[in-house]
Parts: sequence; C-alpha cells; structure tokens
Amino acid sequence: MAMQHSPLNPPSRRSIRVRLLLLALLPLGIALPAMVAVLASWGGDYFDRLLVTKVRADLAVAHGYYERVAEGMGRSVEGLAGSARLARVLTLPGVQRSAAMDDLLDTARLAQRLDFLHFLPVDRSIQLATTWPVLDAALAGVARTETELFSAEQLRAIDPRLAERALTPLLETANAQIDRRQVEARGLLIHTAAPVHAADGRLLGVLAGGALLNKNLEFIDRLNEIVYPEGALPLGSAGTATLFLGDVRVATNVRLFEGGRAIGTRVSAAVHQAVLDEGRTWLDRAFVVRDWYVSAYEPLLDSRGQRIGMLYVGFLEGPFEAAKRSALGIVVGLFGLVMLVAGVFSVLWARRVFKPIERMHATMHAIEQGDSAARVGEVESQDELGVVAAHFDRLLDQLQAQASSLKRWGQSLDAKVAERTAELEQAVADLKAAQSQLVMSEKLAAIGQLTAGVAHEINNPVAVIQGNLDVLRDILGPAAEPVAPEIKLIHEQVHRIRLIVAKLLQFARPQDYVGYLEPVSPAQLIQDSLLLVGHLLKKGNIAIEQHFDSTRHVLCNRNELQQVLINLLVNAIQAMPEGGVLVLVAEDWDEADMPVGLKLVVADTGPGLTAAERDSLFKPFYTAKKPGGTGLGLWVSLSLIERYGGRISVDSEPGQGSRFTVWLRFEPLALERVV
Repeated sequence: MAMQHSPLNPPSRRSIRVRLLLLALLPLGIALPAMVAVLASWGGDYFDRLLVTKVRADLAVAHGYYERVAEGMGRSVEGLAGSARLARVLTLPGVQRSAAMDDLLDTARLAQRLDFLHFLPVDRSIQLATTWPVLDAALAGVARTETELFSAEQLRAIDPRLAERALTPLLETANAQIDRRQVEARGLLIHTAAPVHAADGRLLGVLAGGALLNKNLEFIDRLNEIVYPEGALPLGSAGTATLFLGDVRVATNVRLFEGGRAIGTRVSAAVHQAVLDEGRTWLDRAFVVRDWYVSAYEPLLDSRGQRIGMLYVGFLEGPFEAAKRSALGIVVGLFGLVMLVAGVFSVLWARRVFKPIERMHATMHAIEQGDSAARVGEVESQDELGVVAAHFDRLLDQLQAQASSLKRWGQSLDAKVAERTAELEQAVADLKAAQSQLVMSEKLAAIGQLTAGVAHEINNPVAVIQGNLDVLRDILGPAAEPVAPEIKLIHEQVHRIRLIVAKLLQFARPQDYVGYLEPVSPAQLIQDSLLLVGHLLKKGNIAIEQHFDSTRHVLCNRNELQQVLINLLVNAIQAMPEGGVLVLVAEDWDEADMPVGLKLVVADTGPGLTAAERDSLFKPFYTAKKPGGTGLGLWVSLSLIERYGGRISVDSEPGQGSRFTVWLRFEPLALERVV
C-alpha cells in the first residue's frame, strides 16, 4: 500500500521536538548557566576583595612611610637639640652667637629638608605654647612630633613664604560637599620640638622645626614611588597618592584634564562623611577627579586627636574591570561553545526518535481531516518505534472497517431519532399550552369568586353609608354647612371604594366588560387619549413628541385599550411634576420577519424607577406613594392586555426616565367575542 502523508501540524511538531531536545539539553541549560552565574558572582566578589586587600596593604605602606618621615624629622631635631655644636654656639657672646646660630640652623634645615627650624628661648616658647602644642611637651623636657593644622597668620608669623605657598584656590568638584569658600589658606605641617638643656641640666629653650605639606610635591611623589614603584601594578593601571587638608587636596599626583595636578579639588561627600565625620578608614572604589579608583582613605589626627585631613592611596580600577570582563567573557564563550556542541549532538540523536513520532502524528492529523486511507508506512527505525508504527497501521485498518459499519447503523438511527424527537417536541408544546391555559383559568376562577364575594360584602355597607349620609345632610339642612367639607370628603371616599370594587369586578369577570371588539387605529387612539388628559397637561410644562411609524390596526375593545393608554399617560404626567418631555410612539411589532401586531410606547423624562419599584409595579394596590391612587391601574391594565394575548414591558433606570411598551397582537389569542 502506498504511504500517504499530510502536512504536519506545526505546533505539535515543535512540541515533540522541544520536549525531546529539552530532555537532552535541560541539564546543560540549567547546570552550565548556573555554574557561569556562580563563577561570575563568586569570582567577581573575590576579585574585588583582592583589590581591596591590595589597596589596604598600599595604605599601610603609605602610613608607614608617613610615620617614618615624621619620626626621622623628630629624631633629627632632637639630635641637633642635644648636639655639642648647638651647645658651643649657645656659649658664644651675643652678636657672635646669633650669627653662628643662624648658620647652624640653616645648614641643618637644608640637610633635613625642613621648611623652618628655630631656636626659641624659654620665655618665647612659653608664649607660643598655646598655639604650638608640641612646645608644651618640649618645655616639659620631652621631644614630640605631631601633624598640626596652622592658620594663615601662624604660617605668616613663621615665614611669609609658607603662608603664600599654603594659599590654594578651591576648584569646583562634582559630588563634593557644599563649601562657600574660594581658597584654602591654612597649612598642614609635620611639626616637631625638642628641649635644649645646658651642661648643668638647665632648660635653655626649645628647638622647633617642621615641614609644610601643602604643595610638597617632592614628599607626595616620593610616597607614591614607595607605594607604587614601577611595574607594581599590572594591566596598565596607575597608582596615586594624596594628602588632604580637611577635604581639600593640598599635595597630590592626581592629574586634571589639562595635565596639571588636582590641587584644590575636593573629596566626595560620601568619603568626607565616612573618614572626616565618622573617623573610619575608607576601603572601596571611589570617583577621584575624573576616573574610578580602588581607593583607601585614612584620617590624619593632630596632637589633640582631632581629624584635620586624610592620607590617600589608590589605583585605577578601569584596567582591572576590563580584565575581569575579558576573563568572564572567555568563560562564557567556552561554556557557550560546550553547549553548542552538546546541542548539535543531542539534535542528531533526537531526530532518530522524533521522526517516526512525527510521521505517526501526521497520519493521525490526516485522518482527523477526513483522509481515512492515511497510514504511517515503513520507518527506518527497527526498534520499538518501528514496531509501534506497524501496529498502529493495523489498528487503523480495523478502525476503518468498524467505522464504515457504525456509519451505516448511525444513519438509520439518526432518522428514527429525528422522527421521535419531532413527535416529542409537538407533545411538549401542546402540554405546555394546555397547562398554561389551565393555570390561568384556575387563577381567574379563584379571583372571580373572591372578588364577587368581596364586592357584595363591600357594596352593602357602602350603600348604607351613602344613604344615611344623604338623609343626614337633608335633615340637618343649613346646619350641615360647618361640616360640609367633611361630608364631601366622605362622599369622595365612598366613590373611591365603588371605583376599586368596579375595577376588581372588571378583572374578575372580564366577559361582563369586554364589550364590542373593533379594529382600532393607534394614531386616532392616541389623539383621543391626549384630549382626555388635556387638563393634566395644562398644569405642567410638558412637551409632547409623537412618532407614528405604524399604520396597522388591532382588533380590541376601544374603551378598554383607551383606559390602558390613559392610565399610562396619567402615570407619565405625574412622574414629571416640574415639566419634561412626553414621548408617544406607535410602531410595528414583527418577529422573525413576520408581522405580529403593533407596539404603543409611552415614555417620560421623569426620575425613573429603581429595580425594587420595577418588580412591584404591576402588583395590586402598589401606588408608589402617589396621592389619590388606588394601586390597581397598572394591575388592571396588564390584565386587560394579557387577555388579548399581549403584554406590557417597562424599561427604566434611576435618573433616566421610564419607557412603557404595550405589545398588541392583530387579534386576541383566546378571548371570546361578546357582541
């Protein structure tokens, strides 16, 4: 048998292939990306920790060098203070001693690379002790070296050139704290003092010296060479070092865009708060002037323990980040290559599985589309799938034979079922019609008996009341004038009782009120009804819209239909006490393109009805709190229309007015004509 194929169902083909490929690739697809993610996260974090460890070690080296410089300066001054040379100079007579002292101090200052070196007698030392804290220790006999913050006046008192060198214009720096100053005039000094004693141990004075760190490029460059010697940083990174006075760079090898040093720029607000405000050491990345650096900041303390500046070292982060990204890219590429090779291998093996399955699915799809002769045929695979395909073809042959037999039986059964179904539908329709007519007859009979009894029992006392009221008025004569309104009210209520009884009898015994049936024109009926309610229309500001879209006539009792229409008109007028629009419509009533009768519509622009009001609208004695209403108008109107086989519907929402529709058939369905 020739093998037939139909187009594969694309969603199903993708489904079997995707499932098989997922079965093979899912372990790789989850495990390898997870490993890449873990490696990237762990490796990146570890790499960052290595950079922080590196910069922490760099800061320790810088801190050690700074302390060695300060200690060396202190030892030099202390050594000179206790030297024989200074002792000999101090023994010289006045003018000779002054010249020899200046020569000795200048030589020592230049040798130790100090910015100033002075011998202060005891009285002068005591005067300056309040502004030079190291002098207190020297006067007490102890040499001391500290980092101090000197004002411009103090620098000028030592040497005007120091005050001029310390003056630094402040440059606008992104992310720095707000500072209204234009210049920084203070000086950051390493200040040392040592006592000078005579041979007999008397304190002769104090030897004080120091070095200004502001713009001390030799010091900062030497510090940077020690921390970051050539070749110390791989990947082309560059190291920098900086001394801060407060948050202002006063000595740095960080470069600006123009190539000059970034002296006068300021540190970021985040670093300022962490180091200067909180006293912590900053070990993290930071934006330095124009690039990101792996940075370390530590506070510089004066002799009082106050934070007066910062020591900074750091190196460019960019080359390390580029190296990290490159390494990560190589790892991701290797993982991708592994997944690609594994995917190709999995696809080649999966084809041997999903090809026979796709052919079986194509056969099933062709059979669903009506090709009952479709078969799988022989497949290349000789394993379990080949056995399943052959067995599947045999099952299809058996099913085709059984389907042909069932089809013949089904056609015969369908004909019998259709015949019995038509008979049952007709029987059910007849039963429903008879049941509906029986229920209506029983209701009308029960209501008629009740109404006749109630009317008889009410009419007798009403007649007695009416008669005695007339006798009372005749006997009293003029004496009845004071109570004339009350007598009139009694007459009106008696008349209302008679009206209610009459409407009850009209509903209970319609055959006594049907009267003459005749063809009625909707247009003429509406005009006659408007004349009868004209006195009510004049009382309110009500506009009338009329639309006569039907020329059909209905067979009914004109008076009864007019009573229904007048009742709806009165209700609509009462719903618009402040005025509005009264809409009257006559239109055809067709169902399934067949003429049935006509529709009379009475609509108003009043306040509308709630859902609860619509549910109670056609119940007896429901008046909606209208003065003078009996609550029987709509109930009787609905009863009259239903006797003709019609109905009354209402469409209303609060605030949107009401629309009553009277549905009338050409001829009554089950009403016996009474002539």
